[in-house]
Amino acid sequence: MTNVKDIEKAISNLPLEELEKFRAWYEKFDADQWDLQFEKDAENGSLDHIANEALRDYKKGNFKKL
Repeated sequence: MTNVKDIEKAISNLPLEELEKFRAWYEKFDADQWDLQFEKDAENGSLDHIANEALRDYKKGNFKKL
């Protein structure tokens, strides 16, 4: 199985054009993974405390208009 060191080495040896393609792919991949984790956290209630804190602050007037 490939390990991180092997992947790092392969990436460092990519020609510039291929590196640019990899960067674009990885940026989308990473964003998609973040979105999936955020959705999972939202569904299971892991973010409720953050939302509740924000609502408490808003009701107390502790916010800045943008």
